[in-house]
Amino acid sequence: MMRKFFVLLLCAALTLPALAKNPHVELKTDLGIIRIELFAKEAPVTVENFLDYTDSGFYNGIIFHRIVPGFVVQGGGFTFDFQKKETRDAIANESANGLQNLRGTLSMARTNDPNSATSQFFINLVDNTRLDAKEDKPGYAVFGRVIDGMDVVEEIVQKPRGLYRQHPSAPNVPIRILEAKRINTGDDAVATNSKGE
Repeated sequence: MMRKFFVLLLCAALTLPALAKNPHVELKTDLGIIRIELFAKEAPVTVENFLDYTDSGFYNGIIFHRIVPGFVVQGGGFTFDFQKKETRDAIANESANGLQNLRGTLSMARTNDPNSATSQFFINLVDNTRLDAKEDKPGYAVFGRVIDGMDVVEEIVQKPRGLYRQHPSAPNVPIRILEAKRINTGDDAVATNSKGE
């Protein structure tokens, strides 16, 4: 009887779907490539939204328009001449997903309305845990992390800023996302959370 139970258990395990891989996106920029892992399990709405923008080509030609050393690098909304691109509807805030705004993570930019995020995102340059959700208020939703290319992000930070009166934190020479695309993670990739577990 026990042997039959284990055989059934083994058969059930063999029919389970393989562990889903976290999606990866490659941002080809003027300064090099930034590779991102997205946390689809922890932030499903945000990841789907980001991938929709990626797959549609929305991010191609977008610049990093807000650089705050020791804080964040932000992009996802403006063309090189600071024309704001038309976005889809805002998404629900997923900042209560247990992920923290640590160095190298990506979060959604938004207004004071927690549920106002659309296409803009930022990369944390340091541990910005003050941006995390608190019991009494929403934070900024972490949905991915840079797994390769933080040196490119740091190079962006070093570029001169202040030329544009309306956008003083933008680099003087626009730094574009030339192409954003999903990339194959390979057969050896496994799903991981923000702690790499």
